[in-house]
Amino acid sequence: MTLSVNKMALEIVKEIIDRQEDLECSVSELDNGTTLIDAGIDSPGSVEAGRLIGETCLGGLGTVRVTETHIGDLTLPAVIVNTDNPKIATMGSQYAGWTIKVDKYFAMGSGPARALAVTEKLYDKLGYRDKAKRGVIVLETRTPPPENVTEFIAGKCGISPADLFCIMVPTASLAGSVQISSRVVEVGIHKLHELDYDFDKIKTAHGVAPIAPVAKNDNRAMGATNDCILYGGKTFYFVEPDDDDLANLIEKAPSSASSQYGQPFYDLFKSFGFDFYKVDPLLFSPAEITINDIKTGKTYKAGNLNPEVLKQSFGM
Repeated sequence: MTLSVNKMALEIVKEIIDRQEDLECSVSELDNGTTLIDAGIDSPGSVEAGRLIGETCLGGLGTVRVTETHIGDLTLPAVIVNTDNPKIATMGSQYAGWTIKVDKYFAMGSGPARALAVTEKLYDKLGYRDKAKRGVIVLETRTPPPENVTEFIAGKCGISPADLFCIMVPTASLAGSVQISSRVVEVGIHKLHELDYDFDKIKTAHGVAPIAPVAKNDNRAMGATNDCILYGGKTFYFVEPDDDDLANLIEKAPSSASSQYGQPFYDLFKSFGFDFYKVDPLLFSPAEITINDIKTGKTYKAGNLNPEVLKQSFGM
């Protein structure tokens, strides 16, 4: 049987729907049958909602737990993320790689519905496609998608709009802070991919990242949530290499390898006139990365946590 990230994610979505009251979310249905789950727009959402959205984004192939982490003299709430199927869980499902643009509506889509739509060239390298009859998409937005947008998404996925479940989670919200920190493993794997490392060699992945305080607006929140990974995120990858130069790879892997490292992301972004294309794509990586070669037993580490930048980012 083919692995279906949408089928597995839908079980988590059902839990969110069943627990909507205690998760401080709300569920509604459009006239075309699409189910909308509000986790921070008109409903406040919650940390637990963010945790479950994190697991939804991973297509049910990973776990997200809430804990705390110590960075310098800071003690912060944090998430621990684990997956034994990192390629499909992160790149095949969680990665926010689907640009959804319909008329004046714009949002980045993440989660398992991407594996139905397969609109990204990335899937050629993954060699994966889901065949489920129902789909789950997560939109980091403050604007609920209108019917024509959900019909567009469903059409790309090859499903009926009535079989589409759309989770809406703004960046500046409790659930938004948690679900973005839950991407720490994915951000590291994407960086390794940018360095031409083969997905299939990564067998198991583990990560920890602090949860950002909720910011006053989404632009500020984008900065703080990114900083939780860039300056506070730690990942550990178990790999099965084939004569790879892991010692050279690891030095290029953490966020500190970028020339743009060293200031809160919001400040950097503002200095570029909020133009994402001017940000070094190699900056997006956890602060600290460790790789264990399970063939030789050797372990390689690079990067360090940076509490000072986190304090600036959080306004402490």
